Amino acid sequence: MTKASLTLGTAATALALALPALAQDTGNVIFLHPDGAGANHWMAARIHQVGPDGELNWDRLPEMGVYTGHMKDQLTGTSHGGATVHAYGVKVAADSFGKDGTTDLTAASGQAMSLAEEAMAAGKALALVQTGNIAEPGTAAFVASVDDRGDEVTIARQVIESGAQVILSGGERNLLPAGTTGRHGEGVREDGVNLIQRAEELGFTVVYTREELLALDPAAVEKVLGVFALDHTFNDSPAERNAIDGLPHYVETAPTLAEMTDFALKVVSRDAEGFFAVIEEEGTDNMANSMNAAGTLAALARADAAIGVAHGFVQANPDTLLLTTADSDAGGMQVLTGSNAPAGGAVAITTSGGGILKGQQGALGDVFVSAPDRAGVQHPFGLAFVGTNDVAGGILVRGAGLNAERIQPLMDSTEVYGLMRETLIGPAS
Repeated sequence: MTKASLTLGTAATALALALPALAQDTGNVIFLHPDGAGANHWMAARIHQVGPDGELNWDRLPEMGVYTGHMKDQLTGTSHGGATVHAYGVKVAADSFGKDGTTDLTAASGQAMSLAEEAMAAGKALALVQTGNIAEPGTAAFVASVDDRGDEVTIARQVIESGAQVILSGGERNLLPAGTTGRHGEGVREDGVNLIQRAEELGFTVVYTREELLALDPAAVEKVLGVFALDHTFNDSPAERNAIDGLPHYVETAPTLAEMTDFALKVVSRDAEGFFAVIEEEGTDNMANSMNAAGTLAALARADAAIGVAHGFVQANPDTLLLTTADSDAGGMQVLTGSNAPAGGAVAITTSGGGILKGQQGALGDVFVSAPDRAGVQHPFGLAFVGTNDVAGGILVRGAGLNAERIQPLMDSTEVYGLMRETLIGPAS
């Protein structure tokens, strides 16, 4: 062998080792999206729930990489634009919902369909699980395409008629005609279409509460629509407003994300061809965007419980990939201790740099107290926000199960789609 050929061979080997291997197996995918939750949010959740030395379910996912989620026209991801990238694998404008702005999309696979639509075309079952309104993009952008994110009634119809086997969410208002009162309140549709009736025509069993959902036998039902609130299943106003109105963080009759996840997986995992489950905790985003610190911690706890359910499923069913990430950092939330959050007192109104500081009841509220550290000490803290905006933040991709080792140290939002598609369908031809 010549020196030149040896050098070329060595270079080729090095390149092959540097590139991620193609997925060797196909199977199921669970995409769990705690919207707006960056590493900073998870730090706060860890401190609050299990203490600074403890581990969340999120911490126990073995594979991890840094997520980069810039849009085609701006650095910070948006909920609808980011969801579109996850669904199609191509960069789009920030103001996009299943399209690139108002232009129809071809996915990175070369198909004129989203990953969810491609999975269903391959015979796989689809579950859409959402703590927000049925029109929230984290789930809906996988099956709906509109020019305007605000066109919730059109989005809702596309979701109901998408072919999904399990749809669990809020948003009854978008399913009923104006003047029609449902279980949670009055509809807003101006086209006269009753999507609850349409769902029943499509074979859905419809439930409205946690009690009704948990009374179903997931081994006996084929299609389930859960409608658990008039809008979201959480109350995402600032803590101060919710206190005045006497509202809890979450609608008390609605199931938790963990309960919905457990039920949905039991239904769709019966499909012989496999399944794709898209699951979103929207409260992590909306609460933080309202600078509702206590509500954000409650939402993170619910998201973490759902991750525990999904990880348990993967451990029992190793032909399944669990992938979790977010598309942006809601509110730039940070833990603050010291003189601005003194033990036994109230938080200051702002941080030293003018950031907005929140305690348990909101502005000037009581400090939060951590779960004990390994020495048994509990620590006071407040939560500081840069504002109600999303920021680019420090987002992580974490995963477990089938092909999770292919999560890269630096992973673009388009590559999240790529790993899910290769696991569900196989590499694009």
